[in-house]
Amino acid sequence: MIRALGQEPYFADRLALQDSGHGFLLVAWEAERALGDVYVWLAPAEEPELRTHLPGVALLTHLEVVPQRRNQGIGTELLRAAEERLTAMGHEQVALGVGLDNPSAQRLYRRHGYEEWPHGKVGTTQVVYRADGERELRPELCRIMVRRLNHHHPHDRATGQR
Repeated sequence: MIRALGQEPYFADRLALQDSGHGFLLVAWEAERALGDVYVWLAPAEEPELRTHLPGVALLTHLEVVPQRRNQGIGTELLRAAEERLTAMGHEQVALGVGLDNPSAQRLYRRHGYEEWPHGKVGTTQVVYRADGERELRPELCRIMVRRLNHHHPHDRATGQR
């Protein structure tokens, strides 16, 4: 996984959080090569706006696909797998934050039924895991997008998948 995706400090942190019941990491594989990942945050949100308006809602974080395999459905499969697992766990909705400078991700989420919430943009903290193991915290303004999990999206019916 580290060989394909790098970010060893990030994955060490997420796997430790997963072991403590904080959330879970999903990885898309082809043979023995990692193609992408998403972390599903189940603990209370760090941002007060999310705790107020979406208490207890799972958050999708750090969805990524290796550059040479983008736009091949891998991000969609990671979204679908996370949503299916959350539905099985009894969650009725899921949310995520997407940077204002990432229109391609915003389009992906909208295509899959995510809608921007009505409470405005939220200041979040982007954590950059440096090669030396240190973490750098950077402020980031995000759109918060939400999807109800117990409702099918028209795109899902067209593909015959949920």
